[in-house]
Amino acid sequence: MLGLGAGAALAVHRAFPSIPPFPLALALGLVAANLGLVSGSTLAAGRVLANQLLRIGIVLLGFELAAGDVVELGAARLAVVVAVVVVTFAGTRWLGRMLGLSSSLSLLIAAGFSICGASAIAALRNVVDADEEEVTAAIGLVTLCGTLAIFVLPLLQIPLGLSDEAFGSWSGASVHDVAQVVATASTAGPAALAAAVVVKLTRVLLLAPLVAGVSFAAARRSIRPRRLVSPVPLFVIGFLAAIALRTTGIVPQAALDVLGDAKTLALTAALAGIGAGTDLRKLGRLGSRPLVLGLLSWALVASVAYAGVLLTE
Repeated sequence: MLGLGAGAALAVHRAFPSIPPFPLALALGLVAANLGLVSGSTLAAGRVLANQLLRIGIVLLGFELAAGDVVELGAARLAVVVAVVVVTFAGTRWLGRMLGLSSSLSLLIAAGFSICGASAIAALRNVVDADEEEVTAAIGLVTLCGTLAIFVLPLLQIPLGLSDEAFGSWSGASVHDVAQVVATASTAGPAALAAAVVVKLTRVLLLAPLVAGVSFAAARRSIRPRRLVSPVPLFVIGFLAAIALRTTGIVPQAALDVLGDAKTLALTAALAGIGAGTDLRKLGRLGSRPLVLGLLSWALVASVAYAGVLLTE
């Protein structure tokens, strides 16, 4: 089931690169299960396998990052990236409480909008006690707002008086998924794209301390962690080890390409499994409040990132 969902999503993405594979795989799994095309025993096995694939995918994500990315960014821009992540995450959590959403759902939305979209949601899903419906809702929201950003942000570059490089920094600091960042920033040329990628990858580096912090907090509060063996999940340690290996430069580019493909395959298959475990009736009962939170979080991250870009230009 996971292989079929991942294969179909990746095939569509290869034919139409503008369609991201992660949310598509989730949607395919959701449709297949809710049409009764997947047996109960297959669903149960798929849940277990999906959890393992999520961890593997997050570890492999580390091979796309290097410590040199942070050095290249500079102290001022690094401070802006950290501020964007912290303010967006904390602000979204607070807004989630004001809207009466569950702690787990607001955590997933906060992580998705502040760090790196579906990958961050997948990482936190293995730390907090979130169900498939909450994961599906959170990924749907970051996909929706990230897609809107591809069309909305380029229209604002000239009215906001941003240079190409500044626009790239704004895109990298405010758009959620890496592919969406590339699509948004590329509209302003190569200088914008280069700035956007560096800023975005620095945001992704903050995934490890975020997950570790949430895991520590979960051990002391009412949000029940899935594993109590270590306050820092093993997949986060693996993620950091992968970054360290990439930074040394000992991993050849050919191997990095293979690891990147493996990361995409693992996360795509895992999200197909999560989609298959989602009950549309339960998802519908979440109501409109998650959408409101997603839109508010998008406005927050874009505003904070814009202010930061103005301060560092």
